[in-house]
Amino acid sequence: MSCQEIRPLLHAFLDGELDPARSLDVQHHLEACPGCARQHEAHGSLRAALRDEALYFKSPEGFESRIRAALGSKGAPGVFRWIRLTWLPAGAAAVLLAVSVIAIWRAGSPAPGLFADETVGREVVASHVRSLMASHLTDVPSTDQHTVKPWFNGRLDFSPPVKDLAGEGFALVGGRLDYLAGRPVAALVYQRRLHVINLMVWPAPGEPDRFATVAPHQGYHLFHWTQGGMSYWAVSDLNENEMKEFVRLLQP
Repeated sequence: MSCQEIRPLLHAFLDGELDPARSLDVQHHLEACPGCARQHEAHGSLRAALRDEALYFKSPEGFESRIRAALGSKGAPGVFRWIRLTWLPAGAAAVLLAVSVIAIWRAGSPAPGLFADETVGREVVASHVRSLMASHLTDVPSTDQHTVKPWFNGRLDFSPPVKDLAGEGFALVGGRLDYLAGRPVAALVYQRRLHVINLMVWPAPGEPDRFATVAPHQGYHLFHWTQGGMSYWAVSDLNENEMKEFVRLLQP
């Protein structure tokens, strides 16, 4: 197996989620490839560091109920669909507290400037982060566009365009199903050196073609455009210039 095929599997290998044959393939590759072995070691070191109890903070007793009561009085009970106040990394706890305060402040009146695209953009970034953390980068790991594209047949009500950009330095590594903007979508996964790019695609009937716009979000570059009745969202921690090149190559 090549490095491009192995690296998306490293998290699953660490978690013991691979079948015995594929796990053995990964182990043999790591023994022969210093680059992938270093990445595997880095993943393991990060995991060990995150288990350090000194990084975690327990919210004070009664804090969740007070926040719930405040949000409820402002008409925003849905916020706790995603907020869970249990053991949190200290940095995340601070961010969560700030988010809660802002939510309380803003919930009493409509949030000006909060458009549908902005909401979807946050979903896309969250999906990208989950794909890197949960060892679910691809459902169909393959560098062949003629394998990835037909895999979606019968799984989606549309056929996503899949381009092979390996010759331009953006290697296709596979695809997966995702759920964004209230519907199933295609997530196509590319790799540029060690950087993963998630490209989300779904139909946008009736929407005119729009040039790609870019917005930084939580350290990621997020691009969005519509073309040929399809909505495209590309997200990665790759630098903006190379992401612009990636987006340019996807457009005819």
